[in-house]
Amino acid sequence: MSKRNQSQDDTVIRIPPHFFIHVLDLKTNVTKTIIGPETFVRQDNEKVVEGPTKMVIIPPNHYCVVSNPVVKVDGVVQFDTYGQAKLLHADLEVRLCQEPFPLYPGESLDVKVSKLRAVPTNTALRLRAIADFKMGDKAEQKWAHDEWLFIGPGTYIPHKCVEVVETIRASIIKPNEALRLRALKACKDQEGVERVCGEEWLVSKTGAYLPGAYEQVVGTISAYILTENIALHLEALQSFKDRFGVDRKSGEQWLITIKESEAFIPDVNESVVQVVTITTLTNRQYCIVLDPLGSDGKNQLGQRRLVKGEKSFFLQPGERLESGIQDVHILLEDEALILKAVQPFNDNGVERQPGNMWMIRGPCEFIPTVEMEIIDTRKAIPLDENEGVYVRNIKTGKVRAVSGQTYVLNQDEELWNKKLPEQIEKLLSAEVDPLADRNARSHGSSGQRVKHKVVTYRVPHNAAAQIYDYKAKQARVEFGPDLVMLAPDEHFTQLSLSGGKPKRPNCIRSLCLLLGPDFMTDIITVETSDHARLALQLSYNWQFEIPDPKSETFRQDSAKLFSVPDFVGDACKALASRIRGAVAAVPFDDFHRNSARIIRSSVFGLDENMKVRDQFKFQANNLLITNVDIQSVEPVDQRTRDSLQKSVQLAIEITTNSQEATARHEAERTEQEAKGRLERQKIKDEAEAEKARTELLKLQALSAAVESTGQAKAEAQSRAESQKIEGEAAVEQARLKADAQDIEANSELKRINDARTSELTYIGSTNELEIAKARQMADIETNKFKDMINSLGADNIARIATSGHDNQLAMLRALGLQSTLITDGSTPLNLFNTAKGLVGALQGPSNE
Repeated sequence: MSKRNQSQDDTVIRIPPHFFIHVLDLKTNVTKTIIGPETFVRQDNEKVVEGPTKMVIIPPNHYCVVSNPVVKVDGVVQFDTYGQAKLLHADLEVRLCQEPFPLYPGESLDVKVSKLRAVPTNTALRLRAIADFKMGDKAEQKWAHDEWLFIGPGTYIPHKCVEVVETIRASIIKPNEALRLRALKACKDQEGVERVCGEEWLVSKTGAYLPGAYEQVVGTISAYILTENIALHLEALQSFKDRFGVDRKSGEQWLITIKESEAFIPDVNESVVQVVTITTLTNRQYCIVLDPLGSDGKNQLGQRRLVKGEKSFFLQPGERLESGIQDVHILLEDEALILKAVQPFNDNGVERQPGNMWMIRGPCEFIPTVEMEIIDTRKAIPLDENEGVYVRNIKTGKVRAVSGQTYVLNQDEELWNKKLPEQIEKLLSAEVDPLADRNARSHGSSGQRVKHKVVTYRVPHNAAAQIYDYKAKQARVEFGPDLVMLAPDEHFTQLSLSGGKPKRPNCIRSLCLLLGPDFMTDIITVETSDHARLALQLSYNWQFEIPDPKSETFRQDSAKLFSVPDFVGDACKALASRIRGAVAAVPFDDFHRNSARIIRSSVFGLDENMKVRDQFKFQANNLLITNVDIQSVEPVDQRTRDSLQKSVQLAIEITTNSQEATARHEAERTEQEAKGRLERQKIKDEAEAEKARTELLKLQALSAAVESTGQAKAEAQSRAESQKIEGEAAVEQARLKADAQDIEANSELKRINDARTSELTYIGSTNELEIAKARQMADIETNKFKDMINSLGADNIARIATSGHDNQLAMLRALGLQSTLITDGSTPLNLFNTAKGLVGALQGPSNE
């Protein structure tokens, strides 16, 4: 059983001071409170339901909240007719520092004893009423859900109808900063201005700002620092009057510069669109402002304004630069500008209509006005005699080639791109030599041709190129070496020649015709009269017959060179036809024996004397065939080829067998000669070996004799040498021992001398230190005595020395005694000496 239960069951209960108990009367069912100090005797009809319990003690700056408090009138607890304490049920009471009090039956602590909340400076408590009540001495009415602030510094005393919502700390407003607030409910701000719910405003006063109960801090806004180079572009969110007293409409935009304010904080009805930097133009720059601001403060839409440097300005809202800041056009002597009028204006006395174009030439400086625009910049094109450009007049459409001068296109001209067939473009850009690379099938490209430049082609030596003018419908032939420049309507005649072995069409493409002499190789198949088919590889030497430039028919003769597009293929076909016809009339044996004569006669033909001509001429293009070279003749038929191969193999086999027999005979003869030389060499080697063996036996006998006589001599010499070595070793050993003893004696002597020297040095140093110490101590004592004597003085010392006698003399004089003698009566006295002393004692002061 617990101690509390034991006390409740006890008849006598001792209640200490500041304790109480609750006693229930079982008859009346009333609970009363007994407060100590007291000794309570419990009756049989009473029961202790609580206690002893310590009273509630509230120290200073503390409080507690009691639930269901008792009713008090002038501080006195009220009881009902039954003696039961009256309670305010479902009510609360805040009790502060007071005398210890008990809890009556039904009371309980809703909030235990707690410390009162101290509210520091720049801090406030946001309070809310949870019930209607009147607050303060003025009985200010507070309604449920009303909110207000308890502003520090101070100590907040709780109230039963008030709850603490939150702690609010003041916001510090720095210079160039503002606090943006929002009203949570219709209220008055701290300056007394009526605010509606949701309204926002700024507080820019520097210092600590404590928002009200119905004010919400949206954020802190920092000021924009405006300089000579920075401005603010603002826009009104709604119609209002700004801080400068200007009425602003919703959506209106304006600019704030340093002239209005150095530091600008946007209002809640303003929004910063962007930070505008200053536009600075040097004396070599200009710009065109689109939609400039007019005198009425509105943008002139569609208008343009020219601003020349040197100048600095801010772009107003709605203004923008056309193409940004532009440099002044500085034209050199070889430069020009093409201008176009965009609206009518007077240009130094010349009326310009929209669409008119004109050109100004350098050297000069030019800034276009808003009535014109620059179409293009023209630069002079320096052209050599071998260079040119195609120029087209945009009004008439006529195209011409300009070369050999420095030319500037005017306002009515443009460069014209001449288009050529793709194959001709490849041939012009190919990095090949028509003579050195005439057998090449693929050509590298040197890059893209500039199409507005005059097309040029270098015709190599001993070659010709044909150019056709489609406008005049006539052709001209240029012989190399020469540089061909095409007119706008001229084109090259492309040659597509046969190539390969046998010839295939369109293998070689070229812009020039080589005039020779040169050769071409072809493979043709012929058949003899006895039906032997043969493949002939023939090489033809050819050249063109060049007309005389002074002749009247030069133009027609030159054109004949290009009358046959593929002269190689046509010539090879014609010659092959003639050769096949001639070979078909003779048998294989005759052709095999007389192939050169038959082929040459078929190609060149026979003259009146039945001799082979020197050349053959194609009248259509004046092509001359001057020689035929038979490079190879091979049978086409497989059987003929096999029989020829067998005969060749048989001849090779016969030749091989003959060579093998000759080689075998020669090898046998060489072998017999080698065997004879080997036998002779063997006999010579055996004779030499016998001679060497004889010499060896002689040397062995001499060696045995020397060995027998030399052994005794060697033993005697070795014994003598051994004894000699032993004697020398003993002498050396004795000498080394003597040296060792000498060294030991010297080292011991040296050690003793060093020890004595060190000891003497140590003793001398010690003595010197002791002497120095004694001397210093004597000096110290002397100086001390001197200092004491000097401090006392000679007169003081004399007085100290005579002070005893002087005292005695003064005492005797005071007593009126001339002399006295005091003795114990047992010690003998020398009166002579005593008298002398007395006389001396008396005379001393008198003499002095």
